[in-house]
Amino acid sequence: MPGSVKKKKKEAANGFAVADVSRKPQQGRSLASLKRMLEAARELMLERGSEEFTLQEVSERGQVSIGSIYLRFESKDNLVRGVIAEALEEQSAEEAAMVQRLSAECADLASFVFEYVEGYAEVLRKHAPLLRLTMMRAEHDPLVAAPGKQYALRAETDATQAMLAHAAEFGGEDARDHEVKAQSGYHVIFATLARQLSLGSTGESAHAYDWNLMKRELARMCLAYLRAD
Repeated sequence: MPGSVKKKKKEAANGFAVADVSRKPQQGRSLASLKRMLEAARELMLERGSEEFTLQEVSERGQVSIGSIYLRFESKDNLVRGVIAEALEEQSAEEAAMVQRLSAECADLASFVFEYVEGYAEVLRKHAPLLRLTMMRAEHDPLVAAPGKQYALRAETDATQAMLAHAAEFGGEDARDHEVKAQSGYHVIFATLARQLSLGSTGESAHAYDWNLMKRELARMCLAYLRAD
């Protein structure tokens, strides 16, 4: 495994879980209550596109007491962090499963690149509304920024390694150049999709491109770049 990819995989190994920002429930009923708190807060965040909700609203929607929310999370900030932690873990698991499946199914670089762009684009689109809120909070909350970076590194590492499995089809002969190409290819894919999904900004896309056409052309460009000398 190339050196910098191995380093990034190690950096991305640490997770970010609800348990990091909440007190651990001790019994089944408490676990169910915790789940309702997180679900209620997440629904409110997605409905409003912001963190503008009250714990009273979480209490009413989740059918949990205010006291139990404070018992688990101590503050609204920690509840928001808990929602983000759960969402990041879900997204990361989906991305990892997708890359693992494609690595097993795709016999060549072209099939992998096209299937990866398609799969990754749909995962990001599914999670985009909460990702926007995560990125906004990360700008001022280091307890979200650091784990968010870890998950981003994990996505990059998984994609880069999967591309490098087809390095024999890359242009050029230098293994270090192959690694740079794989990493750059991932960065272009993510940046293009993030731009189209307005991640890190508002919910409105900068340009109303045809989504399916954009995915196809993005895959073609990435493949041509990887194959170029």
